[in-house]
Amino acid sequence: MESLTFEYQGGRPLASAPPATLVGVVSSGNLEVLVEPTDLGGACRIEVLTAAVGFGAIWQAVLDDFFDRHRIADVRISINDVGATPAVVSLRLDQALEALTGGQP
Repeated sequence: MESLTFEYQGGRPLASAPPATLVGVVSSGNLEVLVEPTDLGGACRIEVLTAAVGFGAIWQAVLDDFFDRHRIADVRISINDVGATPAVVSLRLDQALEALTGGQP
């Protein structure tokens, strides 16, 4: 298992503080994503626990793309992965954020 942490600055806080949201399950698509609004001093922190060791650069690219599209702040995202493809990771992240915000920017 490998543990990776990425932190992004320059986002904007969510309009409201909804409860945490969990999407996906590890046994379906090999990935689950938990999104939690929390005070991080304006940061967005993404913590990844993955069975696929050595793919840090791929994770960085996928998460950079996610943050470029969704500039959020004061949100912690926890990802449990057992080998999902980058496309599935991106899809689950988008799905989790939409579930959290109800589709609102």
